[in-house]
Amino acid sequence: MKAAVLEKLHTPLSIQDRHDLNAPPGHVVIQLKTAALNRRDYWITQGLYPKIKLPVVLGSDGAGVVLETGDGVDASWKGKEVILQSGINWGDQEEAQAPEFEVLGMPRDGTFATHILVPQETLHEKPDFLSWEEAAALPLAGLTAWRSLFTQGGLKTGQTVLITGVGGGVALAALQFAVAAGAKAWVTSSNDNKIKQAIQMGARGGFLYKDDGWETSMAKEAGAPDLIIDSAGGKTYNGLIDLVKPGGCIVNYGSTLGNPQQINMFKLFWKQIRLQGSSLGSPADFRNMMSFIQEHQVKTIVDAVYPLEEVNTALERMKHSEQFGKIVLTCAS
Repeated sequence: MKAAVLEKLHTPLSIQDRHDLNAPPGHVVIQLKTAALNRRDYWITQGLYPKIKLPVVLGSDGAGVVLETGDGVDASWKGKEVILQSGINWGDQEEAQAPEFEVLGMPRDGTFATHILVPQETLHEKPDFLSWEEAAALPLAGLTAWRSLFTQGGLKTGQTVLITGVGGGVALAALQFAVAAGAKAWVTSSNDNKIKQAIQMGARGGFLYKDDGWETSMAKEAGAPDLIIDSAGGKTYNGLIDLVKPGGCIVNYGSTLGNPQQINMFKLFWKQIRLQGSSLGSPADFRNMMSFIQEHQVKTIVDAVYPLEEVNTALERMKHSEQFGKIVLTCAS
């Protein structure tokens, strides 16, 4: 098998030949067809992630064919086309993950390879209407968007939702899910073209978040959103608190701009709004998401596809935030 391995921080991944994998009890070997990049992969290469252990094969998202099943695994999985759930050992509580929870691609080896060893719990049958590229692009971004919107955000048909930073995988999945669910979706971006593309996908409109006063413009044009899905945080976070509807909710699944300098506590309690964290999702969330995309035939947005050998070029594209949708690797040798 071949794998893209991170040996040292701040260095390119190297394509290495490794020994073939064997499935121990409760596990399966997957022959990967495709894998997808996440911002997490780039952060790990830069040392911006906790408890990094090297060397490691990066990659949290993948799709392929079950090649071998270990003892205790239903043998009918062998030969099936599958999507891998990125998270392992969620635990018994739906409210939050257990301390043992981990994500494929660090500390255990991930999907930037021709083959991967995973527990049976990660397996989900690949829907026929998804291509291999679309299937690999779904799990981490799709699940993060699903939990943020519905499990944590409680989005309902007819409500207004603002999704910040459209163009990335999670934000685009959130837009697709919100539109399919009958919500009125609005977006922000730093790029006019990304806003135009989002409108073509069903967004009601969008705003450039670098423009002063964009929150006021949205309030006038769209009204106060019931729900805001945000990944940025940062010094402008109070603008979202000003914007959200009284009794509304702001869900954060990331903080790419760092911590807010301060939170306007008066507006927080006077408007009776909820600030809610969200991270990836539970197995139940994943099953619900898969049922939803099957019902609504939601196809993941793929930005670009590279062969495994060009993984560093793909990471460079992610570094500069050029993508609109997911960046995918073809893994089949």
